[in-house]
Amino acid sequence: MLGFVSGVLPGQSAKPHNDKTHTTWREYGGAADGAQYSALRQVDRSNVKQLQVAWKYSTGDNRKYLFNPLVVDGVMYVLAKENSIVALDAATGKELWVHPTDPKATLLTYRGLNYWESVDRSDRRLLFAVNNSLQAIDARTGKSITTFGKNGHVDLREELGRDPHTLTLVQSVNPGRVFENLLILGSATNEEYNSAPGDVRAYDVLTGKMVWIFHTIPHPGEAGYETWPKDAWKTAGGANAWQGMALDEKRGIVYVPTASPKYNFYGANRLGKNLYGDSLLALNARTGKLVWYYQMVHHDIWDYDNATTPMLTAVKHNGKMVDVVAQPGKTGFLWVFDRETGKPLWPIEERPQMKSDMPGEETWPTQPFPTKPLPFARQSFTADQINPYLDADEREKFHKQMLEAKNHGLFTPPGTQNTVQMPGNNGGANFGGAAADPAGMVYVVSKDLPAMLKLELSTDVDRSGTPVAQGRDLYNANCSICHGADRAGKPPVIPSLADVRTRLSDEQIRDVMQYGKGQMPAFAKISEADAGNILSYLAQPDLAPAVDVDSSKPKVVDPATAHYRSGFGFMVGRNGLPAIAPPWTSLTAYDLNTGDIRWKIALGEVPELAEKGIKDTGSQMPKVGPVVTAGGLIFTGTRDHKVRALDSASGKVLWEATVDEALEGIPAIYEIGGRQYIVFCAAAASTYFGTTTPKIVHGSYVAFALPKVEKH
Repeated sequence: MLGFVSGVLPGQSAKPHNDKTHTTWREYGGAADGAQYSALRQVDRSNVKQLQVAWKYSTGDNRKYLFNPLVVDGVMYVLAKENSIVALDAATGKELWVHPTDPKATLLTYRGLNYWESVDRSDRRLLFAVNNSLQAIDARTGKSITTFGKNGHVDLREELGRDPHTLTLVQSVNPGRVFENLLILGSATNEEYNSAPGDVRAYDVLTGKMVWIFHTIPHPGEAGYETWPKDAWKTAGGANAWQGMALDEKRGIVYVPTASPKYNFYGANRLGKNLYGDSLLALNARTGKLVWYYQMVHHDIWDYDNATTPMLTAVKHNGKMVDVVAQPGKTGFLWVFDRETGKPLWPIEERPQMKSDMPGEETWPTQPFPTKPLPFARQSFTADQINPYLDADEREKFHKQMLEAKNHGLFTPPGTQNTVQMPGNNGGANFGGAAADPAGMVYVVSKDLPAMLKLELSTDVDRSGTPVAQGRDLYNANCSICHGADRAGKPPVIPSLADVRTRLSDEQIRDVMQYGKGQMPAFAKISEADAGNILSYLAQPDLAPAVDVDSSKPKVVDPATAHYRSGFGFMVGRNGLPAIAPPWTSLTAYDLNTGDIRWKIALGEVPELAEKGIKDTGSQMPKVGPVVTAGGLIFTGTRDHKVRALDSASGKVLWEATVDEALEGIPAIYEIGGRQYIVFCAAAASTYFGTTTPKIVHGSYVAFALPKVEKH
């Protein structure tokens, strides 16, 4: 659904790729336009095979890093050394200074940083967030700027219209966008009921003062308020912008993709279309006023976020040049709009969808389907598509599940019966997963990861019981939907909790409950006392008396207040491979001048299968970002410990190298002293899922360049 709210901002048509802008790497993804494009061309198709390691910097620990470095004036900024911000000589990798953050932090902008400098360059800052605290440091020295906010900190939980002490998760792991003297930030709320609202906010980079706020769950009197229950603005959460944003600096418009409202899979407490969840917002970057919007999913009960940074480029459409914004998402669709008006380049059809059979739930009767371009991910999964590389018993199990489950396509409503979801709530396009070049080509990395959803009603807690019994009730209400009533989990996707206290300290378990980790959401409403009760139950489950359930007296609940939950339901075998046949990861090239797919390849391999001669499977579930260059190349890394350069015209692999660890995130491309560098962060886990969690032993930032030319 398209909404046009105000006139476009004054200004001439912006060229999508300014060569000067795209020869540096001063912003997350390279530039504010989200294109992940480099105009450098020293490394090209003819010489890319000559790339060699120029330098390597160890992260100094065994942590997972997914960071996109920044490079300013020959200095590279990275994340390493127990969550520290580290400055390096970008030509040599030599360490210049280290700014410690919080080594125990579970919330961190670990995808990248924001850089700002004054007009006279006397003030240069790096901005980032740790544990919901926005901070600024001097980019030249690494010292904290204590005049920013309150003694160097801005509490991001404040000014949201909720009690800040009840909000445990607000900040995103992605950086925002800097426009003039403003830092524009989204947020990553938790995945639970009663999470924080996903408002978009702008802060003064000098003082830390909030300058404007856009309510993604509209307040009374604001457009879109009528698409929610009347008091939802006080209690509903999500519709947040945890992804990257794109900025049209000449027009002064920031393009903000939003996620699903919460709870993800049941929406009886938030009936309506739920603007501005699952939308692309065009906001006036100076004021936060809405210019236009388009909602990709109405009343989302599938967790179908717009999970990738939008890209700004220009195309020839109907004989005219049009500045466009392109937005991939989890559904597998690529949406393309006129940047000024929000008008789709090709028709989008509202198609009728199934009704939900859940009590109180009202699915929206239609959902939008772009007629062009074609999807980049598979949007259906049937029993005859089971992965042949799973063990026989698992193939049989998945085949049986598929035959018995509800399975009616992309928008099959979740219910108390198993429901197939494809490309899945963790599939499609994700973090940094797309790039665009000046010719109107867009390249999308995607994954096919089916899910099986099943809603269950959370139980109440009997407060008259012992701490262990209360812990059992709390576990059943919050944890058993994923980890099982027997605490055995569903390895390799969901770990067992039967032995969790031998693997993690009580403090670590509390942190995971409070802030979440990986695919596990944060549980903001669990108090310190209740966390202790859960720990007591995990330590001595045999002391919890059995629950007496009288099935002859079914419990009557109010759908508007009932808490139905489903696990994410990833359909993965014990070897960590998806239940669907390969390819699991793809790279698709679109020509947006025509809306056609130019080429598509499987991206990466699974080493265990490649050793058997089984290739073209795609890597295991990546969250990687490509960068396209003027040299006709696409650089990207994958979980198979490989970095690659592909021909942007065909997808053919022209060069690859092996690094010590797996890769996630976006590479950085820059030039110093006439030499072009490509830097990868190689510090991710080898497998997304697996029977064990591989330790990261040799995490590093690795810079590649052509051999130095000897001067005579």
